[in-house]
Amino acid sequence: MLRKVGAQIVPLLPRPGSRLFVITNPRIRELWGDRLGQSLAKEGLDFHFLEIEEGERYKTLSTVGALAEKLARLGADRSSLVIALGGGVVGDVAGFLAASYMRGVGCIQAPTTFLAQVDSSVGGKTGVNLKAGKNLLGAFQQPLAVFIDPEVLQSLPDRELRAGLFEAIKYGIIRDQKIFSYIEQYRERLLSRHPATLEHLIAECVRVKAQIVAVDEREAGLRRVLNFGHTLGHAFEAETGYKTLLHGEAVAWGMIGAVFIASLTARLKPVHANHMISAVLALGPLPRLEVSNHRIIKRLTSDKKAVGGAVHFVLPLRIGQVEVATGIPREAIVSALNEIRRLSGDL
Repeated sequence: MLRKVGAQIVPLLPRPGSRLFVITNPRIRELWGDRLGQSLAKEGLDFHFLEIEEGERYKTLSTVGALAEKLARLGADRSSLVIALGGGVVGDVAGFLAASYMRGVGCIQAPTTFLAQVDSSVGGKTGVNLKAGKNLLGAFQQPLAVFIDPEVLQSLPDRELRAGLFEAIKYGIIRDQKIFSYIEQYRERLLSRHPATLEHLIAECVRVKAQIVAVDEREAGLRRVLNFGHTLGHAFEAETGYKTLLHGEAVAWGMIGAVFIASLTARLKPVHANHMISAVLALGPLPRLEVSNHRIIKRLTSDKKAVGGAVHFVLPLRIGQVEVATGIPREAIVSALNEIRRLSGDL
């Protein structure tokens, strides 16, 4: 797909001669920059590469500001396009840059991680982190196109592949039991990067997310189910300084916590809770999580999904169905955090 991106972009240009600005990081540029660049050059397109540092801790307003200054110096105008070549951090930063530069220029997503391919590149959410929490500054802006090339996953580190699988199993729990069963049945093929198996799973996850976003683009209702695992997951990421957990790993711990809460509040039968937790843990080891209950609960109230201090949790009722719940007793959250800590110590 990256070899064909140039030809696919030409019809999307706001005008002939529009300039393209590829946002990426040094590792991804070294791996895939030439392939994309050759595709763009083949079509005679005017493009520049701009690099950011790798890692969630660089997903900040200062990074966006530095990129915007570079765009201005290079003469980017309202007919320019931003291309995000990378994982979720690159996609979020480049998307927010596109949404805000000159009050909005077009953006194209070319995700290179499994997590970005199954989730973050689709749906139009962009944003950066603040010290107070994750993704507290952002905008909704749908990309002009998302180009997914499963071939790039062959160079992905094992840990990042598993992080994407954690995000993928989310779709099975919230919406489609077939996805959950597919991941269980073909877990070894997925972990060994069997191309057709990966491609099928990517397509199914994108299908589910696109259906949800089409109904509720700006998260006024249905789209909130996509936050399963993210309420606690974002708190875990922020509390550990975005240095200990990959996003998918934080979501995995967050999903496990949500399952415990659902079970503790009698929403979920223990047999189903155990099945979900076992399926998540079977996808691979998770980093040890050592966080303060008090600090995590404090962060929950500052999460962007909290309204008037009321924390919203997406809780499973069974595989394939969830509900958005508020008014969860503090003791249930504490008990879930204690269970996560116990599991974390046992891994």
